[in-house]
Amino acid sequence: MNIQPTPFDHPDAVKLNDAVQLEYAARYGDEGDVTPLDATMFVPPLGLYLLVYDTEGRPVATGGWRTQNRNDEGYADGDAELKRMYVVPEARGLGLARRVLATLESDARTAGRTRMVLETGDAQPEAIALYTSSGYEPCTKFGHYRDYPNSRCFAKSLV
Repeated sequence: MNIQPTPFDHPDAVKLNDAVQLEYAARYGDEGDVTPLDATMFVPPLGLYLLVYDTEGRPVATGGWRTQNRNDEGYADGDAELKRMYVVPEARGLGLARRVLATLESDARTAGRTRMVLETGDAQPEAIALYTSSGYEPCTKFGHYRDYPNSRCFAKSLV
């Protein structure tokens, strides 16, 4: 497996983003995650977007982080927000999400971020299991879905 920094608007990133949106829509019965995102949010040193390619050169996993600071959506100064963690179904169970997560945490720490935060939902128990087993703890809700009852927010210190 090959982990590559990749622009958020790269065709392979768009392909996996479309796939994760379909999965969100199926799990939650809605249009997917409508959190406003654009490629500039993931440009180093203010963020990073990663794609994982298998040995055949196919994109099989993705994830990114973007800078957040104190604002009216509940973020704190020094936050790095995890976005678009996804592994295609046929590559699940290989530890790819854990590798991407560790790489993103390390990069955010190097960029001076002090806390990694993420929002997921109660229809994603495998995501919640990954994050809690990686040291993330429930935190005060933040972000676009902070007022939704099925939203779950987690944080981990990067210091």
